[in-house]
Amino acid sequence: MKEKVLRYHGNGMLFLMIFSLLYIAAIALVCYFSFSNFEIGVIIAVIYLCIGWFPFFGLKILKPGEALVLTLFGKYHGTLKDQGFYFVNPLCVAVNPAANTKLGQSGDVSGSALAIVPNKANYEGKKISLKIMTLNNSRQKINDCLGNPVEIGIAVMWRVIDTAKAVFNVDNYKEYLSLQCDSALRDVVKIYPYDIAPNVDTTGDGIPDEGSLRGSSEVVASRIKEEIQKRVEDAGIEILEARITYLAYAPEIAAVMLQRQQASAIIDARKMIVEGAVGMVEMALERLNENDIVNLDEERKAAMVSNLLVVLCGNHDAQPVVNSGSLY
Repeated sequence: MKEKVLRYHGNGMLFLMIFSLLYIAAIALVCYFSFSNFEIGVIIAVIYLCIGWFPFFGLKILKPGEALVLTLFGKYHGTLKDQGFYFVNPLCVAVNPAANTKLGQSGDVSGSALAIVPNKANYEGKKISLKIMTLNNSRQKINDCLGNPVEIGIAVMWRVIDTAKAVFNVDNYKEYLSLQCDSALRDVVKIYPYDIAPNVDTTGDGIPDEGSLRGSSEVVASRIKEEIQKRVEDAGIEILEARITYLAYAPEIAAVMLQRQQASAIIDARKMIVEGAVGMVEMALERLNENDIVNLDEERKAAMVSNLLVVLCGNHDAQPVVNSGSLY
């Protein structure tokens, strides 16, 4: 279905004046023919008064960022997209299957992520918004590439660019977008680990890399945007941006993963402390030998190294012990 834009250039005011004058003239004729006892004229004027209101249904008002898809006897007639006051065929019917659907998004906020609200009786409820909107679906629990369950949420900025596709190619373009966002998010997240993991290929080139949900959020968001765009192309929707709004391990493994991260951090810290302590001990021995401050045999060197490592690697402050005697 190809979009056909109707351009009437704001002709609504002219037709409003014409129909109003005709209606006023019909009322005046009823009064005039009643006094002149011209029954046929009265009947004609009364008939017009009964049906003269029908052309007013062809008057349409559009504000900036709105569109109206019209059908005539079941056939696509065209789309009004520019702001203004229009007159169209009164028999045209406005169509918007998603008029009753409210998503958890800007301009369509409701109590839940996807809710139904009462329908409007006039064509106001059939207008399609062309503004940029933000879809914020509920968080999903998805297994990453290592099988760890994570909870993730995204915000998607989108807009309708082809009203004909949005109305006629899918049953409900808002629900369609919401479902495709969830599906694309699941397909992309399962490629990445939550954190950097060895021997994991996230780019598909067969080479392990350091991609992760936590460390490569920009790359992941870009892939999610591209995946959603491919899925909603036929619905006349353009995806402008996708952002990760929430990312965490699922509650059932969050505590265990926290302990794992703490253990990894402790190991890294201990490794750094030991490396620094060994370097300091080596420097101390070299300085003592260079300046001939004291001559130490192997046994005294071993004792000194042991004491320095205990002091430098310990978790608490060292308690000095003064030896007033000899080692032997």
